[in-house]
Amino acid sequence: MNEKHKILSNKNVTNGIKLTISFLKWTGIGSLVGILTGCVITLFLKSLELATSLRISHPWLLFLLPLGGAFVSFIYSKYGKNSAKGNNLIIDKINDCSNHIPLRMAPLVFLGTFITHLFGGSAGREGTGVQIGSSISEAVGRLLKLDNYDTKIILMSGISSGFGAVFGTPLAGTIFGLEIAVLGIMSYEALIPCFTAAFVGSLVTELFGIHHSHYKVIGIPSTNLAVILKIVLCAVLFGLLSTLFSELTHKLKVVFSSIFKNTSIKSIVGGFIIIILTYIIGTRDYLGLSLPLMASSFNNHVSPFSAFLKLIFTSITLGTGFQGGEVTPLFVIGSTFGNTLSNLLHMSPSFLAALGVIGVFAGATNAPITSFILGIEMFGSAGSEYMLMTCIISYLFSGHSGIYISQRIGRSKSKLIEIPKEATLSYFKKK
Repeated sequence: MNEKHKILSNKNVTNGIKLTISFLKWTGIGSLVGILTGCVITLFLKSLELATSLRISHPWLLFLLPLGGAFVSFIYSKYGKNSAKGNNLIIDKINDCSNHIPLRMAPLVFLGTFITHLFGGSAGREGTGVQIGSSISEAVGRLLKLDNYDTKIILMSGISSGFGAVFGTPLAGTIFGLEIAVLGIMSYEALIPCFTAAFVGSLVTELFGIHHSHYKVIGIPSTNLAVILKIVLCAVLFGLLSTLFSELTHKLKVVFSSIFKNTSIKSIVGGFIIIILTYIIGTRDYLGLSLPLMASSFNNHVSPFSAFLKLIFTSITLGTGFQGGEVTPLFVIGSTFGNTLSNLLHMSPSFLAALGVIGVFAGATNAPITSFILGIEMFGSAGSEYMLMTCIISYLFSGHSGIYISQRIGRSKSKLIEIPKEATLSYFKKK
């Protein structure tokens, strides 16, 4: 018995040493990824502020949108290799250890997103942040000669650092890196590097003076049956709206690519469509990030068409080959749609705007836990039970669709829906 206890004790000591080494290793690597990503994201966010300021000060820049899109598409076609796949390339690499994420992805997506925002394309910044973080982390992994298993983990930390640094939400960034590659399964093996990279990346941007937007929510209702039923209804609608955005964006990419084989011509056409739409509706509120529109949805009543107009502008922008992310537009779409529902349901505009932000995001990304944590970081913990309810229901009703078609379906959203092993969201598009 003593000999057996001695063996077990030695094993525990050995395992403890291994875990300590692993902790130190991934804390160090995560910190390095976070520092590098945070520095580049700081420069990126400041460049977007400059682009937005220049576009507002010089309205004529909008007329250069077709040429800007053509230039970016040309650069991608000539030098980008597989960088054009964007976040889907990163997800493929995590799931299959296939393909190669070139370091050039970072400067290409940086430049492409800057041009999109400078000339008035409707796009976000999360996709750019994630691609910057992932390309940096891939380069660090190659430098350290990591094997396939560790490369998968460092890529997740790159995603977390990019997301956390862009939005100033390190906790949501942590979970996003763990949750995004496989629908229904979270990769806990990457928890330490993802948290470290997201925390350090966000901290670096704050040290460089980046101020992230957070919103005050008022009018959170007390719990009763009527309120619960209203929130359930809203959550279902948020999920359906996220599906509309995802499917329309994917469909436009297919349609425009089939009509215009030359990517530069495709972007020129998309640029002209955005210009025409801007003058038809008579406002420039839907160009760029549209953050003022989101702020208005928390404080005032916005046009009931705002959500759908932002959805159309963004789908056309991304569908015709412009660079940028989807998440900030999703925030705007969700907040304005929640604001519109508040008029119909006689609830606080800021309360439903907040639920709209995380609800539409949860449905479009299939990341309900990230969305819940994001809500707490952006709006505070008051009404957290409503936030979780919204994220779960929206996630379910968005079905097996989403903005990342390379997401592997680890768990079906219902046992009534049979899905082949290792199928991705693109499986449903092929069907």
